[in-house]
Amino acid sequence: MLKPLANFTVMGEAVGKGRPKFARRGNFVTAYTPAKTKDYEALVQEAATKAMRGVAPCSGSIQVNMQIYVEPPKSWSKIKRNSALLGDIKPSTKPDIDNVIKGVFDAMNGIVFLDDKQICSLSVAKAYNETARVEVRVYEVANV
Repeated sequence: MLKPLANFTVMGEAVGKGRPKFARRGNFVTAYTPAKTKDYEALVQEAATKAMRGVAPCSGSIQVNMQIYVEPPKSWSKIKRNSALLGDIKPSTKPDIDNVIKGVFDAMNGIVFLDDKQICSLSVAKAYNETARVEVRVYEVANV
């Protein structure tokens, strides 16, 4: 049985989790997260925090349903664009679906759930839409 936990939408273009960058600081090398990734994770954290309405993070098993919407390229003809919006053409361009998942999950850690290792079920799809966004539905899985 599923119990709704959080339901939120992150407006704007989805950003995949960027690889860490490295910088030399004197004799030391430090790793840091790219600014684009940090900014996107902050948007996800804000949306997740609002969705949780002050409820503590879940400590049990989690199911996540995620829908990633990307805008069709402006350079496409009207016919091709409409075909994409109707679902006849599926996006096979960046952002990589697995990198978006990782970024969203990392941002939700400590807000919606304690750790993303709690996720036991995941459904993700990427489709074209006139409005770029990521819709996230999180459910607590009742262990019966």
